[in-house]
Formats: sequence, structure tokens, C-alpha cells
Amino acid sequence: MRRVNAYAAASRPFRLIVTGGGTGGHTYPALTAVRTLQNRLAADGGSLDVLWIGTPEGLEARVAPAEGIAFSTVATGKIRRSSNPIEMVSPANVRDMARVPLGVLQARKVVADFRPDVVLATGGYVAVPAGMAARMCKVPLVLHEQTVRLGLANRKLAGSATRIAVSSESSLLLLPEAVRHVAVVTGNPVRPEVLSGHPDKAVHGLGLHGFDLRLPTVYVTGGAQGSQQINELVRGALPWLLERANVIHQAGPANVDGLRHAAAALRPDLAARYHLTGFVSTELPDVLALADVVISRSGAGTLAELTALGKPAVFVPLATSAGNEQAHNARHLEEAGAAVALVGEVTPESLVRAAGPLLTDPRLRAAMAERARAHGRPDAADRLVDVVLSAASR
Repeated sequence: MRRVNAYAAASRPFRLIVTGGGTGGHTYPALTAVRTLQNRLAADGGSLDVLWIGTPEGLEARVAPAEGIAFSTVATGKIRRSSNPIEMVSPANVRDMARVPLGVLQARKVVADFRPDVVLATGGYVAVPAGMAARMCKVPLVLHEQTVRLGLANRKLAGSATRIAVSSESSLLLLPEAVRHVAVVTGNPVRPEVLSGHPDKAVHGLGLHGFDLRLPTVYVTGGAQGSQQINELVRGALPWLLERANVIHQAGPANVDGLRHAAAALRPDLAARYHLTGFVSTELPDVLALADVVISRSGAGTLAELTALGKPAVFVPLATSAGNEQAHNARHLEEAGAAVALVGEVTPESLVRAAGPLLTDPRLRAAMAERARAHGRPDAADRLVDVVLSAASR
């Protein structure tokens, strides 16, 4: 149930600092939360003043100004992790960590000048100085964690948080015992437009007139730039896949030519069921609505979208993700029967073994879709806004 908004009738706008970014996994949940809070306040006659603290080179530096959000930068340092503790003490790490105190001083001035009601941190290196500044200025700090386990920035800030919003029930037991009492499960905010797609619009918008809609449709994606690993897996299994399904393959702009050459060797009837594209933009909600199975990486944002939609998935985690978080994400859903995780050495044959039962057994797909949906939280943005407003009223 939505909380009564005590700030709607206030004489001044609600003031929020949001910090986090570097990647879409940290940036888009923050943006969705900001949009949801703006709408919530406006519906009740209030307004929002928001300032985003980020880095000049992160995704947030483009997203925030494009959304009309005031943007400020502070110095920050990146820790280059290694399983060898000696390698952690590298010149680059030492140099970057020396920048953190400067970033904290800069962030403290920003927070003191802006006087926010709450600071919302969604992770990434820039969240550390801004979160520490919130504590120094005695401003409520809300952390949001997208992955199953707390990321490095949120681990550093957990002891200072007023509330810790996590995306999964299973995260609660992974938190330090001392901070579990301030944790709440919200889910990971999903852009509302992702949930509003129509299959027919994908067919007409992308010209998928050669598709056999009696067969399931597979959507393959490696993210905006594509994934060479996933592309090679699909290339090796492509004739087998197309015997059993239609395939929309978002390969990344730099990878289209090589895959188009491979597709040229397909039989005409199979080639008609293969749609190769470098990038899927505004059509993404419709493509997801059409898809019966998704083959993709297992970043937190992808998991949030696919579970909110109830989509069976075959995950190929990015092995170099920070803290191996993509493998943890994928295994978490696989253990619940809500996805298949391909970890370690993955081959086209292992992709075939994973996808085969889903493509040939509609009942299996439906069961996995139901279990995926049980892990989805399409109302996560509203839940997170509830936490932000509650923290401000403490």
C-alpha cells in the first residue's frame, strides 16, 4: 500500500540527492526511482528538487542532464580487484584511493549546500564519497543494492545507512548482522516502458514477416555493445535453433557483418526466421513481449526486467563482472527453477542442451515463466520511493 506522502503539502519541494552510476546497472534504477518520486509528489500536489552526484566519464553524466536533472561531479577512486592481495596494492589503486578524501570533501560541500532530505545511493565508486558526506552532514542515507550480494561501495556504506533496500529476500542473510534491522526488500526498479510492450508491434515494427509464429521466439542479447561470447555460441547453434524457433539476435553494432556472413549460408526457410540487428532501441519492450525465451547476460537490470515480465531465460554470465556478481545472480534464479545458468566453459553444445527443453516443451516454458514471475517485483520503484520517504521522516 502506498504511504501517505507527508511532503506533498509542504511549502518547499522535497530535496533529494541521488548518487551512483558508472554503468546502466547503477544508473537506470536511480533514474527510475527519481521519475517515480517526481510522479508521486506531483500527484499529491508536491514537487521535487533533485541533484545527481556522479563522475564525468560515467553513464550518469549523459543520462542525468538528458533527463533535466542537475548534475555535479566529485573526485573518486576505482579499486581494481584481484584474488591476490599483493596485486591489490598496485600503483593505480594507491593513486585512485588517494583521491577519495578529496571526493569526500567535495561531496560534503555539495550536500551541505543542497541540504537534501535524503541521499539515495545506488552503488558505483562515486557513491562512497557522497554516502560518507551524508553521514558527516547527518542526512538520512538510503542504499539500494541491485545484485544478490552487496556491492563494494554499498558494503563500505552499510554501517552509515538509515535504510538498505535490497532486490531479493535471499540478500537479507548475506548482510552483516549489525545492519539487517535497517534492511527492506524492494526489488530492483524497472523502467515502466519495459513492461508495456506488445508482440504484434514487434512483428510489424521490425518486419518479422518471415517468422513462423507457431514456433517459440528467442531473443538473444549481449547488451548494447553485444557479447562476442554469446554471439559465437549462437553462431555455432544457429541452424539447430532455427529448426525449432524464430530468433531475434541483438549482436552489437560492430558484430553484425560477421554474423550476416554466417546467416547467408542458411536455408531460405531458416533465414526467414532469423532477424539480426546491431541494436534494439525503442522496440525493446515489444521484442521482450514477443520473446518466449531470452538468452543473455545476467546483470541485475536484466534479471529485474525478465522476472518482472516472467520470461524464461538462459543466462551466460559475464565472467569478469565485479565480484563475479553475474554468476551469483544467474545461479540464484537457476536454484529457484526460474532460469538456466551456463557458467564456466560454455560451448554451442551446452547452449543447445540448455535451450532444447525450453524450446520443445511449452509446459516447461510456462512453469519457468511462472517461477521467474514469482521473483519479479514490477512495483520495485514504488517500494523504493516508500523507503526514501520513510527515511526522510525519521
